Amino acid sequence: MPTDDRQRPLSMVSPGQVVKLVEILAERKLRHRLTELGLTPGVELQVMQDQGGPLLVSVYNSRLALGRAMAHKILVEPV
Repeated sequence: MPTDDRQRPLSMVSPGQVVKLVEILAERKLRHRLTELGLTPGVELQVMQDQGGPLLVSVYNSRLALGRAMAHKILVEPV
């Protein structure tokens, strides 16, 4: 999965942390949907809230709620 020790799934990022999206490890349909939402490699995002359910993230001054399974397929690294 991660090719770099700094990389990890978005689902494992603590609230308040800013990270850079590295790769989306999912089928084409999900990658396309996330791209439409602005989640593309290189974009910086911040985890706003994680209370065990969906993750609330901020990207491009918008907030998105991502299911935990979906967030686990998004590979990120610290900024």
